[in-house]
Amino acid sequence: MSGFSRFTPLVNGLPSTVPFVGPEAIERQRGLAVRARIGANESGFGPAPSVLAAIGRQAGETWMYNDPENFELREALALHHGVSRDNIAVGCGIDGLLGEIVRMVIEPGAAVVTSLGGYPTFNYHVNGYGGRLVTVPYVNDREDLDGLLEAARREDAPLVYLANPDNPMGSWWDADSVTAFARALPDRSLLILDEAYCETAPAGSTPSIDALIGLPNVLRMRTFSKAYGLAGARVGYAIATLGNAQAFDKIRNHFGMARISTVAALAALGDRAYLEDVVGRIAAARDRIAGIARKNGLTPLPSATNFVAIDAGGDGTHARAIVDGLMEHGVFIRMPGVAPLNRCIRVSVGPSAELDLFEEALPKVLRAAR
Repeated sequence: MSGFSRFTPLVNGLPSTVPFVGPEAIERQRGLAVRARIGANESGFGPAPSVLAAIGRQAGETWMYNDPENFELREALALHHGVSRDNIAVGCGIDGLLGEIVRMVIEPGAAVVTSLGGYPTFNYHVNGYGGRLVTVPYVNDREDLDGLLEAARREDAPLVYLANPDNPMGSWWDADSVTAFARALPDRSLLILDEAYCETAPAGSTPSIDALIGLPNVLRMRTFSKAYGLAGARVGYAIATLGNAQAFDKIRNHFGMARISTVAALAALGDRAYLEDVVGRIAAARDRIAGIARKNGLTPLPSATNFVAIDAGGDGTHARAIVDGLMEHGVFIRMPGVAPLNRCIRVSVGPSAELDLFEEALPKVLRAAR
């Protein structure tokens, strides 16, 4: 039938794409092997040995579905944060939860406020459910709290997104500023406070749980993908008021969590010594990346995350040449996608051997780019 489509007009109008091109796709497309995987903000230090041991002990149980209520993990997270387990919603990484939030809140055409150049996966979900993105430029490489607040009020936006610390710039706001921002938002505006990098952030940058737990317009997002080293396990969670946390039960995939991922998350949560150790290694690797940048005449930006954004001293074309040039040496990194942030390259922390490759390749690539 001429002109027939089995898909909705919304889906027909969307591009077939992914928010990030993975290193595996780059390897396939360019015929190059990734030798240093320091671009996706994973933890090359990996999970704790205790986590790997727990996975090994219970790998044989993979034939079973996970508990659809995620009871044990929610209970452990509740004890960890000093809240009720009914304040916790578990999902397939923050990315999966973001999609569920947009589905719950946004009707076609509704305004969603976020930062211009902020986390692309959130934008992907907004577009996928027909929301209307309203973007606010960064100021001094930080998300603009005043600008986001003004946009939320002007648009009467039902959803606002803020990452603290921020991806892709690594910048952050202090806890008092974030708390004041959350409290100043209109009652109608639900704040997604993405705290994926909170474990690596400096003291005083993350609001206490008590500071925001009573606000019905705040969802705090956490993950096991970064400092805990479990990006491939896909475990994230939201901390919220009882009504907001329990709303996920209306739409979530109740058997969406992998049983072995839950085992890994429980073991990771219980190994505080490893977390402290790896946070120290992340900080040391950030310092080394910053030093490599300075040695090559580039300017590293302050970072509260497990990556460093580096001002490459040009525009997006120059930064892209550096990213592509490093891949020729097997060094996978990324860059922000929107000007003026795309003057930067972004390098994730990793083991010394991978940073050695970055340090060796960078001056060669810079000479070619110049």
